[in-house]
Amino acid sequence: MSLRARIPAPEENTGGGEDGPLVAPYRAKPLEEIAPAERSALPAADPRARLERVLGHIISREGPVLSTVERSQLIRRVVDEALGLGILEPLLEDASITEIMVNGPDAIFVERAGRVEQLPLRFASVDQLMQTIERIVSTVNRRVDESNPMVDARLPSGERVNVIIPPLSLTGPTLTIRRFPRSYTLNELIGFGSLDEHMLFLLAGLVQAKFNVIVSGATGTGKTTLLNALSGLIPEGERIITIEDSAELQLQQPHVIRLESRPPNVEGKGRITIRDLVRNSLRMRPDRIVVGEVRGGESLDMLQAMSTGHDGSLATVHANSAEDALTRLQTLASMSDVEIPFVALHDQINSAVDVIIQLTRFADGARRVTEIALLDSHGGEPYRLATIARFEARPMTPDGRVHGAFRHFPPPRRAADRLYMASQPIPQAFGVAPTENALATRVAR
Repeated sequence: MSLRARIPAPEENTGGGEDGPLVAPYRAKPLEEIAPAERSALPAADPRARLERVLGHIISREGPVLSTVERSQLIRRVVDEALGLGILEPLLEDASITEIMVNGPDAIFVERAGRVEQLPLRFASVDQLMQTIERIVSTVNRRVDESNPMVDARLPSGERVNVIIPPLSLTGPTLTIRRFPRSYTLNELIGFGSLDEHMLFLLAGLVQAKFNVIVSGATGTGKTTLLNALSGLIPEGERIITIEDSAELQLQQPHVIRLESRPPNVEGKGRITIRDLVRNSLRMRPDRIVVGEVRGGESLDMLQAMSTGHDGSLATVHANSAEDALTRLQTLASMSDVEIPFVALHDQINSAVDVIIQLTRFADGARRVTEIALLDSHGGEPYRLATIARFEARPMTPDGRVHGAFRHFPPPRRAADRLYMASQPIPQAFGVAPTENALATRVAR
């Protein structure tokens, strides 16, 4: 059933966006009839049922005659506002929605299947939107006001939340909720067309042979989803440490330590950064380090870990191409408080990074692996990327879909030898380049 069918439109009496003539009078009544101390003592699942019963009695006693559907909609709306997130509650229950974007009280957008659409919903006022925002941030012991107008947090249920309010936001209080994605296997991603079977077998070999892998892509391209799927290829006997800003990875291996950064408290103290966690993880005897995203000076520590015995580590970075990913890693590493010349950082990347997997989100919302490239340069040599898989897209069809085909190329001899020594076969679709000259036509400058 569509969201429009499940949620009353703004003009309906039950108040899909405005309070409506029915919602406002009943908002406080059920709460008045249950003492605050009694409400706080109820188990988490009981307040909603209790409020629904109380409100049902009030409507029967005082309210107008309503149809069964209208009565249910009114009760649902009032209880959602009293205990939940109001008009956002049904959106959070809709599994097809991956992102909720509130651009002030009058504009609510969602993302479904990679496409953004506006919903016929709105908050009754700025105050009501602010109440919803305050209820969200209070669940993670944060506050939002003029002195602290930006909040970035993870809800206990896993959703990632960003809030920014006036005076920084000129369109009014803005709320963005990114749904906690369920973990997908690589076989499921094949079903979605994100990659093909040949790429799956090669990636499995690269991960198990302990190649250091960087997953690159723009926002919303599925980097965390792919990283989670790739981590499932790590052997169960290894000690894995995951490091994230907002814990999203869901590894199934038995020996996993999950670390999450911490923002400063209301006094501005107690902040623990990704860099702090990466440094600490090196003292925890990891076999693999998995970093949800490198975005600052921690990239230097990550590169050093990759090149000093912690092979097989994985991380993501924001970049628009495999070549850009290398440049961005170099720039991020230079943001460290340790002053290292760019030339030395270049050498470090050549030593540490083995594979870059580039993800792209197409106009039809599809997310695909558009390139798998092996870094085949050494020391101070210019970066040399050998593309071993590429998605070649065709023009968009009249129905708005983007189709194409995956092409495969031989990996460099050095990488092929490393896979061979790790007893990891190369799928026949790729083959092996016999000489360096065979790579000349597909190696980046």
